[in-house]
Amino acid sequence: MNPSLAHADLLAAYRRAEADAAHKYGLIQVVSQKGPKAMQAAMETAAKAAKRRDSFAKKLQGLGVALED
Repeated sequence: MNPSLAHADLLAAYRRAEADAAHKYGLIQVVSQKGPKAMQAAMETAAKAAKRRDSFAKKLQGLGVALED
């Protein structure tokens, strides 16, 4: 696989993970009205999504790709 193609695939995966994490954090407020157990589950899911996003960001930084904040 071409290195630039691998970078593009990894960058696309990062963008999807970033959008997923933002969506999951938004769901916390929606589910908070349903009770503490639902809110806790939503918080755990959002944390996992953020961890995936951070993992992709770390891989990209290792390849020398700068991510804007």
